[in-house]
Amino acid sequence: MTAKISSSLRESKSARWVVLILVSFTMMCMYYLTDAMAPLQSNLQSTLHWSATDYGLFTSGYAWFNVFLLMLVFAGMILDKLGTRFTGILAIIIMIIGAGIKYWAIAGHISGTFELTIGSWQILGLTPKSAIVAGLGFGIFGVGCEMFGIAANKAVVRWFKGKEMALAIGLNTTTGRIGTALATGTPKWLYSVTHDVSFPIILSIIFLLIGLLIYILFNFLDKKLDKEENDAGIATDEEFKFSDIKEIINIRAFWYIAILCVLFYSAVFPFIKFATDFLIQKFDVNEKYAGSILSLLPISALFLTPLFGGISDKKGKAASIMILGSVLLVFVHTLFSIPVLNSYILAIALIMLLGIAFALVPSAMWPSVAKIMPMSKLGTAYAIIFWVQNIGLMLVPLLIGYVLDKYCITDTITKMVEGKEQIITLYSYTIPMLIFSCFGILAIVFAFLLKAEDKKMGYGLEKPNIID
Repeated sequence: MTAKISSSLRESKSARWVVLILVSFTMMCMYYLTDAMAPLQSNLQSTLHWSATDYGLFTSGYAWFNVFLLMLVFAGMILDKLGTRFTGILAIIIMIIGAGIKYWAIAGHISGTFELTIGSWQILGLTPKSAIVAGLGFGIFGVGCEMFGIAANKAVVRWFKGKEMALAIGLNTTTGRIGTALATGTPKWLYSVTHDVSFPIILSIIFLLIGLLIYILFNFLDKKLDKEENDAGIATDEEFKFSDIKEIINIRAFWYIAILCVLFYSAVFPFIKFATDFLIQKFDVNEKYAGSILSLLPISALFLTPLFGGISDKKGKAASIMILGSVLLVFVHTLFSIPVLNSYILAIALIMLLGIAFALVPSAMWPSVAKIMPMSKLGTAYAIIFWVQNIGLMLVPLLIGYVLDKYCITDTITKMVEGKEQIITLYSYTIPMLIFSCFGILAIVFAFLLKAEDKKMGYGLEKPNIID
């Protein structure tokens, strides 16, 4: 029986890496749509007559359902109850539906404005309906996207636990960064060719359909592994129970990781949403090249995330890696905030440094959760962390958009775009960059708290992942 186990799919290096490729490809497809509209911020504002606040509202829509309806928590329960195969397929279908609604709104099929008040309290000012519906579509997509993210993480942990786990998670994350790089580098070019601000969404839907077919192939391999383990009499993890949620939230290290996660990603993903316009306005970068410069961020992470994951597998030091990544985050955004530092060469260097930080923290953070939590609770643990993260992804774009409109407008100009006059609002991005720096400082604090808690409880975060 032992011989049979040693030759099982999970023990086969080639099988493990094939699984990783299949799961990661779909990650790349979903990340393209996540950021495909970011380089087109100014085009969305001028074409659909949105303000920066409207754009921030639309961007925050990604997290509406995950935060307010606790969809991510339910997704984690579904994952732990029904497994990665069912959850992954469901997630991709939800993403496709959300992408379709988002396309419908941005393609110009919705007109008019909406205002929401309760008594004398204004909940939502006069806002284009297109921004609201696009946000709703983005929110449905966000439910599927985050659901797939936790399913992919759990699938990778299942196949690589005790093996090259951090490297595998790093590579999985890295493939997602390819999607982000394509999303920051191609939409401006696509717009110049098609003159259609919604075209990147059409491309995204095609990618997601391909991703669905690829993930079905993973299902066949994962099901075969289940059969092998059942035939071999290998005990499976205890099934998820609702009482497990209480156990999860009582673990202090879990909350340190969750808070570190929301602080770190709140200084990265919302930055990406506004970064193209930021590069154009502060560093006087040509619109055609701003997205290409921004794509250096995920490209830097693309190569470095698996490298840092491999180091963590062999040497450990996960908590220390998270501290270093948070320090780099503060350094980059602080320099971005200084008005006189406006050389595009410096912008390129800082974007690449931010890419290094973007590689350091995730490569150590996600494997650390698997060291703290048993497999039966892992999906729900990831889901709660992603839920906390989504609070930041919802509120921070709203905050940045509001701050830009309220405190940072420096001028408005009329510009000819494709033969049409468009009003362009000019902003100073100093305050938003300082806000991002503050998130980084707090992330450093919680990274040190996590390191202290690991030393106290002996989770092994500073120890290697590979078990000889």
